[in-house]
Amino acid sequence: MESIRNLYKIGHGPSSSHTMAPQKAAQTFKEENSYADKFRVTLYGSLAATGKGHLTDVAIINTLTPYKTEIVWEPETILPLHTNGMKFEAIVKDKVVKEWIIYSIGGGDLSDGTPKTKPVPIYDKTTMLDILTWCQQTGKTFWEYVEDTEGKDIYDYLETVWRTMEEAIHRGLDGEGLLPGGLGLQRKSSMYYIKSKGYQGSMKSRALIYSYALAVSEENASGGVIVTAPTCGSCGVLPSVLYHLKMNHDFSDRKIVRALATAGLIGNIVKHNASVSGAEVGCQGEIGVACSMAAGAACQLFGGSPQQVEYAAEMGLEHHLGLTCDPICGLVQVPCIERNAFAAARALDSCSYAMLSDGKHLINFDKVVRTMKQTGHDLPSLYKETSMGGLAVE
Repeated sequence: MESIRNLYKIGHGPSSSHTMAPQKAAQTFKEENSYADKFRVTLYGSLAATGKGHLTDVAIINTLTPYKTEIVWEPETILPLHTNGMKFEAIVKDKVVKEWIIYSIGGGDLSDGTPKTKPVPIYDKTTMLDILTWCQQTGKTFWEYVEDTEGKDIYDYLETVWRTMEEAIHRGLDGEGLLPGGLGLQRKSSMYYIKSKGYQGSMKSRALIYSYALAVSEENASGGVIVTAPTCGSCGVLPSVLYHLKMNHDFSDRKIVRALATAGLIGNIVKHNASVSGAEVGCQGEIGVACSMAAGAACQLFGGSPQQVEYAAEMGLEHHLGLTCDPICGLVQVPCIERNAFAAARALDSCSYAMLSDGKHLINFDKVVRTMKQTGHDLPSLYKETSMGGLAVE
């Protein structure tokens, strides 16, 4: 498995697969073909079907400025490797002189299908079972496996990740007004946060966790700076859970950063063995994995054993199996924003359930990951970020 740095990417929303990755691809092509008169970019499959709602064309055109750029939309055409395909063409005197086909494969990553594009693996264990066995043999836990593998300098990066997450929450709670895109959707995080002041007990706790998740998700929908966890569309789940626990249970930033390491490891296992791309496996690969990461991280903070952390993570993903990706108008807003809030609450429920157990259970995390992958492949393309099915056509 690769470094968790590649899971936690800092950048502008609203989509890691539809905004961050195309922007990165455009920058690379621009640098390599600066002699061109103009560019043409063809978007295929899911990338074309929901690209306008995800600001894909805006990200590409802005990146390729000052060159004139033509965007061609081909939603009905699926390239061989992945449904998020792109073809970049450099044009000189109306003749195509360079062509590059590249794929956005989820989480902001790019691939042209050749081995050289794959990140260098640094983790020698790629399943939860192998990592749990290592924990039992060494007496260590998940975050220590991350530290042993990546070195202590990983914490410098994770501190930046955590600071970015907190800043997104603060900006989101201050934000008001309409979200861009034309749905007429008002920001709600500030209202939920204010209303939390009038409650006590569990209702107050729920209102706060909702407000934090909404804050980050609304920042993402507005094109603000967020952290993929594991994607832009699911970026509100993990920071809201960790911020809620920090503010209401006095966990230190040092412990939060260790929890981020564990969450990153959980997300990495899924990314390596299945997918975190909504266009490939549906929203179960985004919101489901985010819930799993947050549940495991929370369980660790509350002193859960490695077995209990695994159980919490397993439940977070299991109970999102089959979740479709059907954004209305292709925007990362409805139902995406609410899903972040509900998944954050479900992550805490999964944590509580696991903490009350002895960590023993019938279905293990690796089984759920395999099931999620197969379920995603079985889902019709209508329900995988094309906005051609489900809520998107109601």
